[in-house]
Amino acid sequence: MNEEIEKTLAQLQLGNTVLYPTDTVWGLGCDATNPEAVQKIYNLKNREESKALICLVSDTRMLERFIEEIPEIAYDLLEAVDKPTTIIYDNPVGIAKNLVAADNTLAIRIPDDEFCQKLLRKFKRPIVSTSANISGQPTPKSFDEISNDIKNGVDYIVNLKDDKKAAKPSTIIQLRSNGEIKIIRK
Repeated sequence: MNEEIEKTLAQLQLGNTVLYPTDTVWGLGCDATNPEAVQKIYNLKNREESKALICLVSDTRMLERFIEEIPEIAYDLLEAVDKPTTIIYDNPVGIAKNLVAADNTLAIRIPDDEFCQKLLRKFKRPIVSTSANISGQPTPKSFDEISNDIKNGVDYIVNLKDDKKAAKPSTIIQLRSNGEIKIIRK
């Protein structure tokens, strides 16, 4: 695994795209602070930029560096959830502008996955994490279900194809600065 982390890290540092296992489904990723890399993901997915992408951070310390003000309830929520949960926060900072939604929000998840955690800690920046499919197509439940267009379109495929993943997208909750909570996807 350590060799794959180093190879993936090198690709991210070059501004390249990667196909990698997450705590949910296989994801397309790149440096979330690099607008050119983010654009490559939108192009590969054939996705409109108006449809924002999720990114991963290693922990609440990293989260605090990229969100202007985290509502207190977010910490309780992160502690209470027992399955992969993405939270949409207001007012991201230091992130590629084309990753931020039109309403100035950003969807972020702290993954419970050894590979992702080690990679994020070494990279020290958020990584884009969007399902490995062309926009509008079903989310692949395993590596073998990922289309050749996606596999051939990324710069690097992480060589950890052991499909022990949940194979289900994360829950998505929007948490507004004013305390409003909205469940987007269960």
